[in-house]
Amino acid sequence: METRIIDGAALARELRAALAVRVRDLAARNVHPGLAVVLVGEDPASQIYVRNKTKACDEAGIASIQHQLPASISERDLLGLIAELNRDRKVHGILVQLPLPKHVSAEAVIHSIAPGKDVDGFHPENVGRLVVGNARFVPCTPAGVMRLLDHAGVALVGKHAVVVGRSNIVGKPVALLLLQAGATVTLCHSQTRDLAHHTRRADVLVCAIGKPHAIGGEMVKPGAAVIDVGINRSPEGKLVGDVDYGAALQRAGWITPVPGGVGPMTIAMLLANTILSAERHAAKQGIGLDA
Repeated sequence: METRIIDGAALARELRAALAVRVRDLAARNVHPGLAVVLVGEDPASQIYVRNKTKACDEAGIASIQHQLPASISERDLLGLIAELNRDRKVHGILVQLPLPKHVSAEAVIHSIAPGKDVDGFHPENVGRLVVGNARFVPCTPAGVMRLLDHAGVALVGKHAVVVGRSNIVGKPVALLLLQAGATVTLCHSQTRDLAHHTRRADVLVCAIGKPHAIGGEMVKPGAAVIDVGINRSPEGKLVGDVDYGAALQRAGWITPVPGGVGPMTIAMLLANTILSAERHAAKQGIGLDA
């Protein structure tokens, strides 16, 4: 059986090209999408993520407004900055890069972002809307996962989908989206007994636990669609996923590589949410765009 590799990097390039057209349409109406990116501290991985997001914004024509803050900033001062960004009409999306220093409550920060500018989709109001099937913003990585499955032509209605990982950022929302797409969903986590029993029954397997090669090839059902969200650093310094790619490649029907799979799609969907927010702003201002 020939496994089809789902090229997230190529799909993300196509999506960014389409998004650039929407940005030009907005610019013609004197609306310029703006994304405020807040980075606290000097975590190397976070700095790389922010650089990649900033570069993607520049290429799409989105204004990237960066706020590099010291790790010592108080929670009060950080919340004050977010309040200013909430009021700033040039800012259509606010992204606070996680993780935050231990003395700052991530929950308080997420709750402080205006729901209409919460392009990560983490605010409780936006989570609630996702649960009832009326999402304002779909969280970026889960949105990217669903676009990859759709692009590959993977049927979801009536299929058994297994999600490994129950985080609020990926596992829970992607399980909801798969459920809404008509799949029967099993959500596995660190307390799940006999994980392999569940993964071997999955027509669609989404792995998001942050453990290199936690899913071996023998844990994959022949012909399954495997979406690997994990990005881990091996002892040799190589980027690897949660899935043993080489072994799974012999059994899966579809599979995403790491890197080059879900990662580029996450950034593309962040741009899409920011542009969507700007379009909604334009509609509220009576510029004639659809909300």
